[in-house]
Amino acid sequence: MMNKKKAAFYEVFPPIFGESAVYLWEKLYVLLFFILTPLLLDACSSAPKRPAEIFSVRQLGENQLDLVNKAVDQGDYERAFGLLTEARRLAVSADYPSLLVRTKLAEGGVLYNQGKMEQAEAAWSAALLEAENSSETELAAQTRIYLARNALITKKASPDEVADQVAKEIASIKKDTLAIALGWNVIGLAEKEKCNYAVAETYFKKALAIHDKANYLEQAAYDWYLIASSRSLSGQFAAAIEALNAAIQFDRRAENTWGLASDWRAMGDVYKKAGKTAEAKAAYARAADIYRSIDRVREAEDAEKRLQ
Repeated sequence: MMNKKKAAFYEVFPPIFGESAVYLWEKLYVLLFFILTPLLLDACSSAPKRPAEIFSVRQLGENQLDLVNKAVDQGDYERAFGLLTEARRLAVSADYPSLLVRTKLAEGGVLYNQGKMEQAEAAWSAALLEAENSSETELAAQTRIYLARNALITKKASPDEVADQVAKEIASIKKDTLAIALGWNVIGLAEKEKCNYAVAETYFKKALAIHDKANYLEQAAYDWYLIASSRSLSGQFAAAIEALNAAIQFDRRAENTWGLASDWRAMGDVYKKAGKTAEAKAAYARAADIYRSIDRVREAEDAEKRLQ
């Protein structure tokens, strides 16, 4: 007679090929038991799954660096330096080469905007060494673009040398569109240095296309600021004012107070050059008010003195 366990088995898996198939069904039952049981136990387990890789410290560092870059875009360099200390600590603690490079790039950016060109160059040189040693090829190319811009401003290299160097670096960048946009702006600055204002504007607009598409508002505003500068230098005052109005629209969307004050001050400069005294006075006064709203008294006083 068949035992109860075997009878229950046949209720689920009847011997459709007769009594001679009993052995085969039993074998199948055992095989299924050994295959499915571990899977079911694993699925029901409450034990936490360990990630293949942990990113928590790196992500904190990335977030901190975003705050640094935001402070730089808005002209708050003292705050940017304070935030950099923590960003650098997180990068070091995770021994994360990419973040180490980018914190050095940000440090150089703060120093550059403060007019400390030699210190900025030292920071970017350190970033380049880290990038090359870590095989971060695109970051190395980006760093060389920063160094080329510094060489242009400090006149350590000619505009043609800078443009050629930057074009070479852009060609090696495949993913980082922001680095490419930076490169276009530096080439534009080199062309502006040669008084090729129309050519310079074409490069600034290349950068603008990237920033506008990616919704980088502060950067797009700065592109329009550079376009306005080229137009003003070539005597196209009305077109320069149009460009500055575009910059103001982007900075308003970004609530970029520092950028707005800079835009209005530049507008005062253009109106002054065009001989429109009343408009210049109004633009300077607006710039001064915006500077004072963020306690930048020295910049506010400078704006007010420009008409004198």
